[in-house]
Amino acid sequence: MVEAAVSSGSATFAVFWATLRRDLLLAVRHRAEMVNPLVFFLIAITLIPLGVSPESKTLAVIAPGLIWVMALLATLLSLDGLFRSDFEDGSLEQMLISPQPLYFTVLAKVMVHWLVTGLPLTLMSPLLGVMLALPSGGYGPLCVTLLLGTASMSLIGAVGAALTVALRKGGLLLSLIVMPLYVPVLIFGASAVHNAVLGSAIKSQLAVLGAFLALAVVLAPLAAAGALRVSSDG
Repeated sequence: MVEAAVSSGSATFAVFWATLRRDLLLAVRHRAEMVNPLVFFLIAITLIPLGVSPESKTLAVIAPGLIWVMALLATLLSLDGLFRSDFEDGSLEQMLISPQPLYFTVLAKVMVHWLVTGLPLTLMSPLLGVMLALPSGGYGPLCVTLLLGTASMSLIGAVGAALTVALRKGGLLLSLIVMPLYVPVLIFGASAVHNAVLGSAIKSQLAVLGAFLALAVVLAPLAAAGALRVSSDG
């Protein structure tokens, strides 16, 4: 039994790694789709000073919320294609009938989505903070909160993407499904950066964001796997 368990674990890890590697290669080959959210993030933040006010005092006040809202929208922009290509080419059916747990396949695909969307957004955020005159005390908390928050949003968004994968134009429905679930992450993320700028403690906000991420890692792939089965049956 021990050998069987070890063999099963090795097979599961192999499937996880193969899915991760395959989706990363596909993301690199389709660079335009990978770059679109980043370009949107950059352009939207660049236009804010032109539409609101170029004064640094005004921008510094609204910078945490603006960066977080734009990061949320940029993440949402790329969610529709999370499972769609697999659904269209028949790969999703093979995943569903595979003897390996679908949980780890979904988790691998979400990790790739975060690596090509959430992580670049986080790395870009200090530059955009400079453009919005974000005070120096906010850069570290901004990066940390975005690391936690974008990972949670990718996991939560996977559930919505799985529910709408069979719909030709499911982008609007996807937004309606996941947006309410994104709001708590947005509130605590922006609040942490704002408090850091003011010199207040942010441990409670970081703890909540960490709890959101922990729950999302455990529950979101399970929910997404179930939604994929329902969508495929439909």
